[in-house]
Amino acid sequence: MNVNTRPGGATAAPRARRTARWIAATTLTLGLTLTGCAAETTSSSSGASSSAVSSAAAAAGTTSTTDATTTAATITDTAAAAEAFLATLSDEQREQVLYDYDDETKTTSWSNFPVTFVERAGLDLADLTEEQQVAAMEVLEALLSDEGYATVTGIMAGDQYLLDNSSSTEESLGQYYIAFFGDPSDTTAFEVQFGGHHLGINATLDGSTDAITFAPTHLGVQPAVWTNEDGEEVQPFGTIYETAFAFYDSLTDEQKAALYQGESVAAMVCAPGSTCSYPTGTGLSGADLTDEQKQLLLDVIANWVGLADEETTATALAEIEATLDETYVNWSGATVYDMTQGDGIYFQISGPKAYVEFAAQQGSAGADVDGVTTSGWGHVHTIYRDPTNDYAGSATQQESTGMGGGMGGTPPGGGTPPADAQDG
Repeated sequence: MNVNTRPGGATAAPRARRTARWIAATTLTLGLTLTGCAAETTSSSSGASSSAVSSAAAAAGTTSTTDATTTAATITDTAAAAEAFLATLSDEQREQVLYDYDDETKTTSWSNFPVTFVERAGLDLADLTEEQQVAAMEVLEALLSDEGYATVTGIMAGDQYLLDNSSSTEESLGQYYIAFFGDPSDTTAFEVQFGGHHLGINATLDGSTDAITFAPTHLGVQPAVWTNEDGEEVQPFGTIYETAFAFYDSLTDEQKAALYQGESVAAMVCAPGSTCSYPTGTGLSGADLTDEQKQLLLDVIANWVGLADEETTATALAEIEATLDETYVNWSGATVYDMTQGDGIYFQISGPKAYVEFAAQQGSAGADVDGVTTSGWGHVHTIYRDPTNDYAGSATQQESTGMGGGMGGTPPGGGTPPADAQDG
């Protein structure tokens, strides 16, 4: 089942622009809520979103699933959606999208870089018919919760916004690939890989054990906030920012002094698409947190492990919670949630069962938009990994193809938060 993947550099601007416009049309049609809603478990528009998805699917001759609440239901729904998608493909396309479960390609074909720099696995949505595109997105809809799906399509919509409005000359903005490692089934293990620029979903679903892992996953965003054509503010990472600052603001001055590493925003240590040594021991120990603060930290981690159903999220968080005393958190950059000040934030959560990095990127990569922040606060890369279970143990992470994983570097030395930020 090996696939012949095509270099991203073979793509052309007109195709990228056509794909981006399809993404924009899809997100508008689905009526997705793309703004962050911290502390909310459901979106006020989730019902409308499901209805719109059903209508779009019906128009394409496919069916849509409802938001699953159990791991088993998510696996069954995702396998069914994957089979429905595969049924729309030609034999040649099926060969391109299907890989062996343990194929090492799954570790080298995703990155924070555009597809012109890092070769992706599977099929480019730009090469699919409208029916096939809808069916591909229904795989994501079955896999993800409403909130997770809104985050992912918000990231994609940001790419489209940059293509339409920025000074970027990058030809691959708006191109996304889908691949399966292993035959989709609700009785055996398989992986759904979906991504492009600023997005890398690696979800392993195992029907034999009723287990799902999203490790490793890359979520990125640029810009972080913009206004769409309807005059609505779009902020895909709103919940991540709000939960992160809720945790930071809960800390005492003494805890903040242990947590804080300096005003300079740190670079990523374990960048998307790269190998990782999982550094730990720097910053504030989870053993020094109160029960309330531990819950706030879990709320932050849930932004990555909580992309699917309630049971999958609860299972992952319970495993992480059991190791919080051995987990360390560090933070650098801004200490107040104000996107008009400073260069953004960096935080790292490193423990036996979860590794998370959130890093503001100090540059726009040429994607500038008048009046919109596309660097620092407005350009973010993140990574989530499980040090014991990346790819559900089916492969060992290697450096991605092309330019490698992304920005390297180590956090700056320790420091005390600015005095005006220690009271919150």
